[in-house]
Amino acid sequence: MEYNKVIAVTGLPGLYELLSSKSDGAIVRSLDDKSTRFVSSRIHNFSHLESIEIYTVRENVNLVDVLKAMEGSGEKLPDDKDNTALKAYFTKVYPDMDFSRVYTSDLKKMVKWFSVLKANNVEIKLSEPAEEEEAAEPEEAVGEKAPAKPKKEKAAAAEEKPAVKEKKAAVKKEEEEEEEEPKAKKAAPKKKAAEKAPAETSKKKAAEAPKKAAAKKK
Repeated sequence: MEYNKVIAVTGLPGLYELLSSKSDGAIVRSLDDKSTRFVSSRIHNFSHLESIEIYTVRENVNLVDVLKAMEGSGEKLPDDKDNTALKAYFTKVYPDMDFSRVYTSDLKKMVKWFSVLKANNVEIKLSEPAEEEEAAEPEEAVGEKAPAKPKKEKAAAAEEKPAVKEKKAAVKKEEEEEEEEPKAKKAAPKKKAAEKAPAETSKKKAAEAPKKAAAKKK
């Protein structure tokens, strides 16, 4: 049995192995009598042992640190009914514990839980996070390929910008020339009309001249 599957249930004595979770509770197995039961989350709260912390005079420590200190100590476990013996035991085993905030009821639980874990041959250790190995691969991939591509794209974009500006300038120049051409064409007919006007007037005068001459002879 793994330590990360061991839980404490409020309102129920001892420790339990979490078999499966449901939306309204969990199915657990008692580490004392091995009985299996459904426990409603509406009535009880569940606490994983590896998530429990203990107050000390410095920073809080995980319960595992205290249990390991108990495991490595040569001190005999005290009677959980003797409050004085409990405090004397933990003063020797884990002197940094803050006894003003860790109550006698908590000391009793730790002694009982330690006895149950040892009776069930549960190795007292925190589960190793599986995210470390997965996080290593993306870092290598990013380091090898990711930086090269954006730099190349930026360089290409910088080279294209002058060409685009020249093309736009050429198009603009052509448009301006096209706009000037119709104006010149429109002006031309007016000039021709002006040129034709004197010629037509002289022809008209030439035609009228014989008539005038004939009138004088009469």
